[in-house]
Amino acid sequence: MKYLVSKPDSSLKGSIVLPSSKSIANRALIIHALSYSPYPIGNLSESDDTRVMEQVFNSNSNHFDIGHAGTAMRFLTAFLSQIVGEWTITGSDRMKQRPIGILVDALTKVGARIEYMEKEGFPPLKIYGSHLKGCVLELDGSISSQYISALMMIAPTLEGGLTLRLKNKTTSRPYIEMTLKLMEQFGVQHVWKGNEIRISEQRYTARPFSVEADWSGASYWYQMAVLAEEVDVELIGLRTQSLQGDAIIAQWFEQLSIQTIATEKGARLTKNNQPLPKFLQLNFIENPDVAQTFAVLCVMKQIPFHFTGLETLKIKETNRIDALQDELAKFGAQLTEPAHGELKWDGTLPFQKQSMPEIETYHDHRMAMAFAPACQQFCKVVILDPMVVTKSYPGYWEDLKKVGFEVSSI
Repeated sequence: MKYLVSKPDSSLKGSIVLPSSKSIANRALIIHALSYSPYPIGNLSESDDTRVMEQVFNSNSNHFDIGHAGTAMRFLTAFLSQIVGEWTITGSDRMKQRPIGILVDALTKVGARIEYMEKEGFPPLKIYGSHLKGCVLELDGSISSQYISALMMIAPTLEGGLTLRLKNKTTSRPYIEMTLKLMEQFGVQHVWKGNEIRISEQRYTARPFSVEADWSGASYWYQMAVLAEEVDVELIGLRTQSLQGDAIIAQWFEQLSIQTIATEKGARLTKNNQPLPKFLQLNFIENPDVAQTFAVLCVMKQIPFHFTGLETLKIKETNRIDALQDELAKFGAQLTEPAHGELKWDGTLPFQKQSMPEIETYHDHRMAMAFAPACQQFCKVVILDPMVVTKSYPGYWEDLKKVGFEVSSI
């Protein structure tokens, strides 16, 4: 399937109900299960990742296929390791290429028994769930924060609790903080001093909970707002005081001409008449999920940039560094990787622009959503495998139509 996407006018006006945060929803589902909560989770994400997690918790099977859902793979591996029984967990071909050895090794040190069913260090896994005993674990802080969050969420259930010592710089720190804040809301305390996080053995407290709107999903609307000439759009459910680290984009987009105003229902975006920067330098070490949004936007507005902190982009749904280089070349740009975890563009367009670029999405929802707004700068853009957006934002294409985008199947 292909979608042809265009925007006949230069305005962006309307009201959009954003999807809820899958990052919060997926953590809430794990904590909800660990607290044996009788309360339903409010405003639960409809994303594929969250739907997969729900299916696992509602399943009578001991075999789970989580498709492309990396968060589900990591969180459930830790969760199932302390649930008595035999479990198998697998995923898509891409999932079988995404490493999980660091998490498995850590779980083994607290007594988990986990076997690799195919390739060493990668899913699928066979998990023999049992009683686990906590200890002091040393982890490289630059690994995916999802490994750390997975361990932290089960830490209160381990005999003696768990201490994590993080070496090197910590990647995606806001996601670790989000996990700890959610755990606090369910009654679990922690001590984070220096590079050490200590979580004692304790009980989660069941309580009603509702998931807030997704700031990563909001980033595409900020991107569209920069590309539009007239802007007045309200993002329903978006909290300016948020658990999510990606809320920092409200500040980042101020230098890209967008003002964020808190409303009773969410947040309103308008133009602030700031001139666009002549060069943009950002560090995405704590916010890797919005990197594609900014890379595409900068090329569309011809803003040279140097982005750092992109170390984890190569092990996402696809190698996002390679994907951005390949797809932005279709708009004439040559992006370079001056060092590991970096992406740079000098503002020139040495390649021939394609008149109607066809964007490969590589099974990556963020490729589809970051590139669709490019049609505001070009006449038309074709998005391949467009329904990949269901991983995090199932209503994305319908929401585009509500503000005047034309989206058709070809």
